[in-house]
Amino acid sequence: MPDGEPRARRATNVTLPLGLVSEAKRLGVNVSQACEAGLRERVAEARRQLWLAENREAMDAYNARIERDGLTLARYRRF
Repeated sequence: MPDGEPRARRATNVTLPLGLVSEAKRLGVNVSQACEAGLRERVAEARRQLWLAENREAMDAYNARIERDGLTLARYRRF
């Protein structure tokens, strides 16, 4: 959990395909934990995409500068 996030839980209704839930139960998969893990992954990916979108201009400007001027310390590279 992110720092400062309370450990409180909230009951939530989720609609899932019956066959998938049945298979999960048959295999001993905890549906709540699986849903939470999947949601964490999706939230992390959404945050990553948002960060990329918010910082695209700066990354493009940096890459253009490197293309134009080269790496600042390139003369010290040994490879």
